[in-house]
Amino acid sequence: MAIDPKHLPEDPRVLQQMVLDLMAQLDREFSERHKIETLLRELLDAKRNRSSEQLSADQLALFASAWQARQAEAEAPAGPDRRDDDDRPGASELAPNKRASGRQPLPRHLKRERIVHDLEDWEKHCAACDQHLHPIGEESSERYEYVPAQLTVIEDVCKKYACACTVKTATKPPQPIEKSTAGASLLAQVIVAKMVDHLPLNRQEKIFERHGVEISRKTMCGWMAQTAELLYPLYESLKEVLFQSKVIGTDDTSVKVLDRKLPFARTGRIWPYYGDKDHAVIVYDYTATRERAGPERFLQRYRGYLQADAYGGYDAFFKDPARGLTEVGCWAHARRYFHKALESDQSRMGPALLLIAQLYRIESRARSWPAEARFRLRQRESRPILDKLHEFLLEIEAELLPKSPQGRAVRYTLKNWMALTRYCEDGDLEIDNNATERAIRGIAVGRANWTFFGSDEGGKTAAVLRSLVASCQRAGINPFVWLKDVLSRVASHPITRICELLPHRWAPAQA
Repeated sequence: MAIDPKHLPEDPRVLQQMVLDLMAQLDREFSERHKIETLLRELLDAKRNRSSEQLSADQLALFASAWQARQAEAEAPAGPDRRDDDDRPGASELAPNKRASGRQPLPRHLKRERIVHDLEDWEKHCAACDQHLHPIGEESSERYEYVPAQLTVIEDVCKKYACACTVKTATKPPQPIEKSTAGASLLAQVIVAKMVDHLPLNRQEKIFERHGVEISRKTMCGWMAQTAELLYPLYESLKEVLFQSKVIGTDDTSVKVLDRKLPFARTGRIWPYYGDKDHAVIVYDYTATRERAGPERFLQRYRGYLQADAYGGYDAFFKDPARGLTEVGCWAHARRYFHKALESDQSRMGPALLLIAQLYRIESRARSWPAEARFRLRQRESRPILDKLHEFLLEIEAELLPKSPQGRAVRYTLKNWMALTRYCEDGDLEIDNNATERAIRGIAVGRANWTFFGSDEGGKTAAVLRSLVASCQRAGINPFVWLKDVLSRVASHPITRICELLPHRWAPAQA
């Protein structure tokens, strides 16, 4: 209530309660102000500075000194450079892939045109000795030239034959979209330009105008929806492959969605699901909200490891033993909390980041190792570092304000400690969920270009098409080539053999 300074109560107990209320109000305002200032500083840093959580060698050395000063009586953490010949794979597996320096030869698969430059006839005669020059060889060099894309009109002519009682007409191959002017290659181009190169349909419309062709963005939008419907069995087949994974990584990101019932764009969600190395697919799902029902519906038939951040919607999955899901945490998320709090408390956050950096250095050594070798290495070297980090966090937890940046970093890590350390239990698990976060990058970059989805149906269309092109990229094949081939024959391909067209299976068949 409002306080009138001219008419304060005389009762000491009432005055005491007023002071306590004012102190509580100041604490709340201070906490809110500190939260806003922290958020503003993070936003400014993200806009002005390079976004990276990598620590320099000087920073790590400084944090190591701080750690040794705080834990002078403790033994130094196991050095990440120590190796055990019993667990180390062959030297060929550890050799770094160094790129050759200097200009590399131009790709041999490109079409080549040979242009010969010769001397004029009068230049082939030597004035000094009065003899004709004879050829002794040649010098060659290569350069790139760009040939602009072009649109071609294909006219399908079906011959007709007749006799006294019968008329027969030749049939043309089935088209991806019947009675449409778009062939397989044009559909592939529109999809790849939107989903891979992040070109909105209005920009593609202007590009086609430069070719002298009018194709409206509304028409292209309809093509994408029809293509997604045509390829939906492949999308479902991708999900079947995904659910065979031992571990699936997942995350989510927001997208703007137009709603005619609202005067503003509401927020939808895109969820990437990243299969393991033996099931190299990426499947995206779209939901209108961030409610738990979305991932619960998508993952209802999956049993295995699920690696994600500490989103509360997943908690019910992991608490129910009958659900069959085991949580794997992400150290990149945990490290981010410490990095954000580093500026305000280097003496405590620095040593924590030092130990996390040592965990990552061990992982970088074992990235290409077999699962069993990675497991033994983690048990021998990562476990002692994790024990030291856990002990250190428990020690400083009581020294920090719970709602401060450093307090949130420590609380997040300790609360999710079991999930964060689970990667040490199996060599097939990863220390973080960065592969899934990289799968989000395509959505984030595209979101800055095409801005929004036109509807929830548009979000579902984007999820289907993005799943297919992202799986192509992960399989190392050209999405345009795959789409052109698949769209040319999917209409007549047996549904019982639809899995043969999946990107990771299509590539070996083409080879």
